Amino acid sequence: MGLHSEAEIDRKFIAFAKLMNIYLNHFPAHEKFGLALEIRQAMYAVYGLIVECQKRYHKKTTLTNLDVKHEQLRMFIRLANELGYFGFKSGHKETDKNKLTQHRYLNISLMVDELGRMIGGWIIYDRAKSAVREIS
Repeated sequence: MGLHSEAEIDRKFIAFAKLMNIYLNHFPAHEKFGLALEIRQAMYAVYGLIVECQKRYHKKTTLTNLDVKHEQLRMFIRLANELGYFGFKSGHKETDKNKLTQHRYLNISLMVDELGRMIGGWIIYDRAKSAVREIS
C-alpha cells in the first residue's frame, strides 16, 4: 500500500470518526457508558491499529488485528441500529425515528464498508508483497 493510499485511509477514517461521534452524542443517556462507549473504544482502537500498520515493516499480525477490530466495530454499529439508537436526537426518541434511523445507519454503514474494503485491499497488497519477497 503506497503512501498516498495510507493518507487516504486516514482521511476516510477521520471523516467516519467525526460523523460517528456526532451520532453517538445523540444516543440515549442510559447508553452513554454502555454501547456508545464500546463503539468509541473500538473506533479509536481501529485508528490506533491503522497508525501501527503504517509504521510497521512486517504488518501481517497487525493487519489481522485491524481486520478483527474493524469487524467488531461493524457489529457494534449494527447492534446499535437493531436497538434503535440511531433514531434518537439529543438523548430522546424522535417522532419520525424510522427515517432518521435509516439515514444515519446508511451513512455510517457505507463509511464502515469503505474502510473495510480499504483494509481488505491493504491485506491483499501485503500478502502479494510478502509472496514476491519469498520468491526473490
